[in-house]
Amino acid sequence: MKKFTKTEFNSKIHQLIPGGAHTYSKGDDQFPSNAPTGIVKGDGAWVWDLEGRKFLDCSMGLGSVTLGHAFPAVSNAVKKQIDLGVNFQRPSMVEMLAAEKFLNLLPNQDMVKFAKNGSTVTTAAIKLARAYTGRDLVAFPGDHPFYSYDDWFIGKTECNKGVPESTQQLSMTFKSCDSQSLRNLFKSNPGKIACIILEPEKFHCGSFCSCNNSVENYLREAIEISHENGALVIFDEMVTGFKTSFPGTTTKYNLKPDLITWGKGIANGFSCSALTGIKEVMNLGGISAIGQEKVFLISTTHGAETHALVALMETIDNYIENNICDAIAMKGNYIIEKTKKLINDYNLGEFIKVSNSTWTPVWTFSGPGEIDDAIYRTFFLQEMIENKVLFQGALVPSASHEENELDFFLKAFEKSLESYRSSVKLGNVQQKLRGEPIKPVFRKYI
Repeated sequence: MKKFTKTEFNSKIHQLIPGGAHTYSKGDDQFPSNAPTGIVKGDGAWVWDLEGRKFLDCSMGLGSVTLGHAFPAVSNAVKKQIDLGVNFQRPSMVEMLAAEKFLNLLPNQDMVKFAKNGSTVTTAAIKLARAYTGRDLVAFPGDHPFYSYDDWFIGKTECNKGVPESTQQLSMTFKSCDSQSLRNLFKSNPGKIACIILEPEKFHCGSFCSCNNSVENYLREAIEISHENGALVIFDEMVTGFKTSFPGTTTKYNLKPDLITWGKGIANGFSCSALTGIKEVMNLGGISAIGQEKVFLISTTHGAETHALVALMETIDNYIENNICDAIAMKGNYIIEKTKKLINDYNLGEFIKVSNSTWTPVWTFSGPGEIDDAIYRTFFLQEMIENKVLFQGALVPSASHEENELDFFLKAFEKSLESYRSSVKLGNVQQKLRGEPIKPVFRKYI
């Protein structure tokens, strides 16, 4: 493989790929200037950049690699399947076995369609809901960071250029964790809303959230309100699936949404997403009901690639055999408690806070009079990266984050706190930035 300098690589990749990456979360504007420009390989909880520098990985493939990079059990199963072929003209045995194994985890879901990314299945769920109800409007919490790159969601963000106004008007928002806000939305649009889609559990639940409702109570209320108004309920478990519980928040509370979307951690980084749902709704995308109007649901050449489905099945087996979700929670809790103590020891409790989401602890950073200010956030990330921790303000605990990795994180965190405290005290945080502050992904102008 040809070797590139950081400058050569960055210039070349931006010439070839809009934004320099295939998801905006990996863009240059999401990292301090001292971050690795490109990654060459990963092993366990570690990654190596173009210059051969080794970093502890905190994001783990944007939350998709929950066992570890190049995890032997998954990699070996995938390699074995590749030698048997990965794509065929007719359904493979692997498709059936993967569907059966996945649905066995979900007592209130009857059928599944696999795809390659999250946006495909969330948009498919929206289409199913519209087809089932005969309604056009879609509703979701207005403060959710991301559901899909498709127009039904992007049209309600700051980045709505290219989305027709008529499409934007088909999506509506309500306030997160606020049952009355949802009721008011249905009251204002009687008989018009096809579905609500929401992430069942968020990082700030029980931490930075000011609502007095529990996650379980709110979700039950949301389902009840929606069903009373003839709308379907879609849970988006892209982030929570295989993290908050096994397989997710839906089963943790024994909830019964009509449809659920899955992705990220379900196949340890391999391209596999899923739409599951009750038979009455999912069957609209079938071809068995002769004479019924057909819903063109998901039709993807690569959705059933056998190696990705084998990765899914091997990941499931590993989760069951090794109680991965329990281990994730223990590691997350350990890091939360240790960093809270360090923050207090350095008298920075006013400026740095950590969520109680053990499945993915998230830290917020601010300075005097500021709330989660980009300058202070960027500075802390810069210091963590200087200490060889690839950090974006969150940690996705994986099976590969063992004691050594967690202690490495904490040592880097303490060193970064030292820099943060002295810079806040001197008031020179901005001067110590080596580049521009991080920018929001969803912004009107570049």
